Amino acid sequence: MLDSILGSLKVVALATKTDFRSVTSREVALFEGPKGWGEFSPFLEYSYEESVPWLLSGIEAAFVQTPPAVRQRIEVNATLPAIDDPEEIEKLLNAFEGSKVVKIKVGGEPEVDLARIACVRELRPDAKIRIDVNGLWSVDQAYAFLRQAGEIEYVEQPCSTIGELRELKHRTGVKIAGDEIIRKAKDPLNLDLSGAIDIVMLKVAPLGGITKALEIARHYSLPVAVSSALESAVGISHGLKLAAAISQLDYACGLGTGALLAVDVGELPIIDGAIEVTDVTPDALALNKFAVSNERLNWWKNRIRMTWIAGAEQSIEDCGWSE
Repeated sequence: MLDSILGSLKVVALATKTDFRSVTSREVALFEGPKGWGEFSPFLEYSYEESVPWLLSGIEAAFVQTPPAVRQRIEVNATLPAIDDPEEIEKLLNAFEGSKVVKIKVGGEPEVDLARIACVRELRPDAKIRIDVNGLWSVDQAYAFLRQAGEIEYVEQPCSTIGELRELKHRTGVKIAGDEIIRKAKDPLNLDLSGAIDIVMLKVAPLGGITKALEIARHYSLPVAVSSALESAVGISHGLKLAAAISQLDYACGLGTGALLAVDVGELPIIDGAIEVTDVTPDALALNKFAVSNERLNWWKNRIRMTWIAGAEQSIEDCGWSE
């Protein structure tokens, strides 16, 4: 399997439209298996151990049959990075055609964050607003901000620990979604989330694939939202397949982030606020045009080998995927 992955490996650098998490070019490794294309795209600073679930997700996509779908169109939210120019905000929101929900990145200066929310409300007065904090606030900071922010659909990972989230939940009526506390846990199935969150955030790649994400959803029996990690259209297509396989999907999904990329290897258009669930085969011309240097290709090959050794190989054997 490892030889097959390395033999078909293509690595591209995809420019973003704006600075997103300090990323302006997203390097993505793609490989082909009997079930289609998989993606391996942990952020560059991630360790080999932290990258293991990302490799497992890509391998599952390329080598394992996708679960049955219960829907073919997935409603998606607009995603707004920490940008503050009203014209730039409007231009970016327009890329999410028909989206009725906007997720806004916050966690910097409160006045600036509140102004960003106000700008979105002025531009999209009928849209639901959700905010994403990436665990940057203390309980007091979160409580103070939420009191000023107006109506919020939910706040995603306002604080970094389960204890802090539980304390905040006792103090506010705003729904709380858990992201990093789940996907960065050593064992995402062995957490006491009672009284801490209302919504489980599922991201295919950081959780190790569709099967693992569905297992987490069943285990906690909470409403779920599906989101992404700024993947290419290949990776996003597997997030869509996860969303399509969930029996009850109450929230728009953060799977429209292809709109944040200036270029991509495939097309997943947002039409009337939703994306069709479909397989994505990367465009050959795009793979060639956006290919990284041989030096970067070899860097990614080594990263895959080391991630394989760090835990992916054993996990694959445990899952029976190598049989």
